[in-house]
Amino acid sequence: MSTRSIIIEEMVRIAQQQKKTLSPLTDELPLLNSGLDSLCIAVLVASLDDSLGIDPFDRDGDVPFPVTIGDFVSLYENAAA
Repeated sequence: MSTRSIIIEEMVRIAQQQKKTLSPLTDELPLLNSGLDSLCIAVLVASLDDSLGIDPFDRDGDVPFPVTIGDFVSLYENAAA
């Protein structure tokens, strides 16, 4: 399973769990317009740390907050490489 598909599945699972309505998830969609609020995004990052063993925000240096879904996925894909 690809990093992208794991992230999308987790976003859907968290949205369902938190009773949030997701917008169609495209790479261009701003992350904060996805339907997930900041708490959901924090839960997503923690969940991805558990499932992927990656937390790109826990690295040395400043990691800019991803603006779009595509930026978010790329951040994880690059951290996994």
